[in-house]
Amino acid sequence: MKVILKEDVKNLGTIGSVVDVANGYGRNYLLPRNLAVEANSNNIRQFEHQKNIILVKAKKIIRSAEDLAKQVSGITLSIEAQSGEDDKLFGSVTSMDIAEALSKKGIDIDKRKINLEEPIKRLGTYSVAVKIHQDVSANVTVEVKKAGSAEA
Repeated sequence: MKVILKEDVKNLGTIGSVVDVANGYGRNYLLPRNLAVEANSNNIRQFEHQKNIILVKAKKIIRSAEDLAKQVSGITLSIEAQSGEDDKLFGSVTSMDIAEALSKKGIDIDKRKINLEEPIKRLGTYSVAVKIHQDVSANVTVEVKKAGSAEA
């Protein structure tokens, strides 16, 4: 029995593959679990059409991610933090702080997509990687400055 896989199936194939399986495996496992459809001419044409639609959507998503990456890479964030001697911070600047600073600039990025090896614990300028899409990433410049001593 020939089937078109609707999802990746371990030890069988990837999504969109046309594979030849035993009749019982196809009828009793793949088809009832909606993992595959029978490979007749109508289903093949329908699947090709859906595949083209998915590819167009994926291209649009990647294009918008690249535009966002250009926008993010042109930004320099300035974060003020309390520091002691030797420019060490009281606490640290984390990916959550960077995400909040980006949202103040009008760019919403989830803190989990900000790739910070370890929290920033010193004053200075840092380049931080931001993964916008699985294929698109950008670097944002973060300046950690000493907080104004206008406290009384």
